[in-house]
Amino acid sequence: MRRIYIAVIVVLVLSLGSAIAQQQGGRGGRGGRGGPAAPPTDPTVGTQMTAAELSAALAKLGTERPNASVRVFSLAPYTINVEHRAPLAQAASVHADEHELFYVVEGSGTMVTGGTLLPENKGIEGGTPHKLNKGDFLMVPKGVPHWFSQIDAPVLNIMSFHLPVTN
Repeated sequence: MRRIYIAVIVVLVLSLGSAIAQQQGGRGGRGGRGGPAAPPTDPTVGTQMTAAELSAALAKLGTERPNASVRVFSLAPYTINVEHRAPLAQAASVHADEHELFYVVEGSGTMVTGGTLLPENKGIEGGTPHKLNKGDFLMVPKGVPHWFSQIDAPVLNIMSFHLPVTN
């Protein structure tokens, strides 16, 4: 069952990434951290967020906050966000109960995984750096610290899939 969810997520990422790459601009958008929360995804019908809506929301986030996210879909227990990251110091993170899959929509940067989380989430000591470019994926298993040690100018937009561990 977990493989089916991951396959659906990969198809969604590839479809959305392709649509964003082809779109030229637009209006609309949904919020996440940094904006009003999007309504939960309706589990009885298909739900769409157009490339134009996402692009407009990301453009707005870029002017309001240097690091923020747009909630694309939320279908319990899964959430999918697109995060806008500016080339500033980033906080490190670790999730005890979920894996996190990243897809680079635009830009590039370096994520460090593993190692030891520094106090106040200021970074990671040790770990393995992963240079990420547009179109790349990175899966971070639950319990693994991760941190964007570098965001290449001008911006990094990533899609993050939060995949709770269900046993």
